[in-house]
Amino acid sequence: MGEYLDQVPEQVRDHIRQITKTSGLPDTEESVEEMAKGWLDKKKAFEDKLDELNMEEVDEFGVEEERGALVLTYSGSILNIGPVTDGVRRTEYVSIGLRQDVPESATHAESQLAEDISLDEVVSFEIGPIQKSSPIFKIAVNRDALEPAEEEEKLSDATQVISEEFVEINKTMAVE
Repeated sequence: MGEYLDQVPEQVRDHIRQITKTSGLPDTEESVEEMAKGWLDKKKAFEDKLDELNMEEVDEFGVEEERGALVLTYSGSILNIGPVTDGVRRTEYVSIGLRQDVPESATHAESQLAEDISLDEVVSFEIGPIQKSSPIFKIAVNRDALEPAEEEEKLSDATQVISEEFVEINKTMAVE
């Protein structure tokens, strides 16, 4: 393995290798290293935003949970799972931008989770912007109780900022 892939958590390494094959990068160890470096940069950007917004990481997020969450997948995609409003959640999915096998982004105003969300498991939707995600690396929720509209705005703003940072990170990767 290489300098960056060695720093990626073990459970994510195979996933990095798999997504490198669908990234448009050459299928080489150098490309895997480039994807691993990008993943580490995205992980840091995600964690920095959580700190800035006073969010906390949790291991699980229940279907019945009223508040929303930000989720980072093994592939470096983001799920913004909004708070429950009138029995549904607005959910936004933003891919890592380099994968050619998933949509770049998708939103559904009336999403419903199929089951509780847990680390290292996929997120499945009964109704949503995607059917299921890559396995989950991080789940974050607001530390403070917020009104649903305020929380949805905070999560949307965070998703936008993180997505923009991810785009800048992607620009450092030499996709052919």
